[in-house]
Amino acid sequence: MNDLDKKLNDYFMGYVVRKDLVKQVSRNAAVPSYVLEYLLGQNCATDDDEAIAAGVERVKDILAQHYVERAQANAIQSDIKLKGYMRVIDKVTVVLNEKRDAFEATFENLRISHVLVDSDTVRQNRRLLVSGVWCICDLSYSPNEAKNESSFLLNRLKPIQMAFFNLDAYCMGRMAFSTDEWIDAIIRSTGLAPEQLGRRAKLFMLTRLVPYCERNYNLVELGPKGTGKSHVFSELSPHGILISGGEITPAKLFFNNSTKQVGLVGFWDCVAFDEFAGKGKRPKGDIVDILKNYMANKRFSRGVGQESAEASLVFVGNTSHDVSYMIRKTDLFEDLPAVYHDPAFIDRIHAYIPGWEMDIIRGEMFCADFGFIVDYLAEALKAMRPLDFSGKWQEHFELHPSLSTRDRDGILKTYSGLMKIVHPTGEATREEQAEILECALELRKRVKDQLYRIDETFDHVQFAYREKGGAWVEVRTLEEDSWPDVYHALDLVSAEGQDQGASEPGRESASRSSALPQPSAPAAAQANGEGEKLFEGTKHYRENQRGISYELLFGDYIKGARSIVIVDPYIRAFHQCRNLMDLLVVCLERMDYSMDSPKVHLITGMDDKDAMKQVEFLQRIEDAMEPQDLDFTFEFREHIHARHIYVDDRWDIKPDRGLDIWQKFDSNDAFLLEARMPEKRQVRQFEVTYLRATSGEG
Repeated sequence: MNDLDKKLNDYFMGYVVRKDLVKQVSRNAAVPSYVLEYLLGQNCATDDDEAIAAGVERVKDILAQHYVERAQANAIQSDIKLKGYMRVIDKVTVVLNEKRDAFEATFENLRISHVLVDSDTVRQNRRLLVSGVWCICDLSYSPNEAKNESSFLLNRLKPIQMAFFNLDAYCMGRMAFSTDEWIDAIIRSTGLAPEQLGRRAKLFMLTRLVPYCERNYNLVELGPKGTGKSHVFSELSPHGILISGGEITPAKLFFNNSTKQVGLVGFWDCVAFDEFAGKGKRPKGDIVDILKNYMANKRFSRGVGQESAEASLVFVGNTSHDVSYMIRKTDLFEDLPAVYHDPAFIDRIHAYIPGWEMDIIRGEMFCADFGFIVDYLAEALKAMRPLDFSGKWQEHFELHPSLSTRDRDGILKTYSGLMKIVHPTGEATREEQAEILECALELRKRVKDQLYRIDETFDHVQFAYREKGGAWVEVRTLEEDSWPDVYHALDLVSAEGQDQGASEPGRESASRSSALPQPSAPAAAQANGEGEKLFEGTKHYRENQRGISYELLFGDYIKGARSIVIVDPYIRAFHQCRNLMDLLVVCLERMDYSMDSPKVHLITGMDDKDAMKQVEFLQRIEDAMEPQDLDFTFEFREHIHARHIYVDDRWDIKPDRGLDIWQKFDSNDAFLLEARMPEKRQVRQFEVTYLRATSGEG
């Protein structure tokens, strides 16, 4: 086990499980993953491989012998009568029958009800009265002719879900972890490997959990297919429900006037609408009006008085165009049905997760390490719903006064939810709070910026915060940095109109806007040997940004160069050597070949794990460059840390991450654009400083 595995087992013994074991035990049993993980946590909470294997087999046997399938209900009822006793796994719900002055259980799959339950069992497992609990139960049979009394007797009940949750113990355990460790533990618990995700992607994953711990939270995520948008709403928690198809009646969602029963918002902590997008869908207009009232006021009415509820609402769906198209020609809500493409509805959304920044789920992205049992995490989130962390930031920061009430509500709800997830004790450093506050500001800003496009009557506000007494920090969306020329255009026309007017002055250049952000440092002109003006200073690039390549970063600076020295201690693994090869391709196209062969020299560190493979990669690169008349050489040095690219005696370029700026992608997929075009890849957060060189090699 690695260090995080050991910590999780030390401080949360019995509540963690190795995430790759679930598939081994699932078979055909239609048991939720949180039940499987609970069983695995009870039987496989160890680092001993033999004990884990034995535990997996034990869980398989338990499911095979005792799980009740609906189709076998009558046969199992008969077996209980004939044998007199049987142990079953089923979901049990208990109600109080006032006429009998007794608690009665209903078995969901076994399809029996009115089974008497003793008061001590109910007292020890109160969730039986709320949402039902999956249990291992010992049932016997005794003939009973009394009306509305079952002949089945409950002899013993053992929950295989969390029957109790201790929030204080959870918070105490959190204190043993650093913030990064805790975030990785939560990401693992959702089933994904945190090392496969960047910081922004991790924060977006955590935001998907906010509806479970924050009351009346309204979240939207739209993006490409296959990014796992609906996973946490179908598998993570027994307190949420995922509605497929995106369409539902007011009676089912809010209140049924015929039965006088409150709908889903009264029973679930989170109601998620899957496949919500789709212009062809025709939901009834009356549900939109009720939704808008509920999203704004937490109340709803269907003609029989006002009702209130606390369920959070989540809307997830697929986009039909990429983000570039939406920014240039429509808006980020373009795929919503017409009745939902309504400023009043959209303004009630607290946060918009940019689904196009999330990777398509690949096999290597699934976690094989220890994480929390999802039922334990679900109970932690539910236990924190009554807490309010929305004011924690006020000790250090101020929000810009121009923000509207709904803007502030959205920002503070997202902030409060993320604080509960990452810092359940409520204690966080100023820097940690600033990161969460910036994330909350950006997620709400994405909503507001689209409202400007849809309805230009909305007043413009400034999404900014500052330390008390300090300067304002403006928060920008990544789309704003990537398409600055068209992002704030308010006079957008339809896609058809754009195509017809492509020849108008300025229209074509706007649609081809660069993905570069504006320089963050004062620009100072520096002439190269041919008199071209090049930027001198520092440029910052945000995580998940696209449109970046080595040609764009370095091409103009190495144009006409005769000698380049690359200092990067981490040209070791295959992908790092591949990055070096990509840079050398730019050198082949840009360097001066008018005299002798131009020279590129690499200074890097030796790979402690596999030096032979590293040398092999670099020698293969050297062999590939020789026929191209590029003199590539390399050497190893110890104790180098800073990254430099020295270009003749003209430039000292300092990429703070060296050449390792890309996020992971499948470079072996010949049909993947990211493998062919660096501009399509997502980058990690990094910066590059361009300085006039003081010496050839430094």
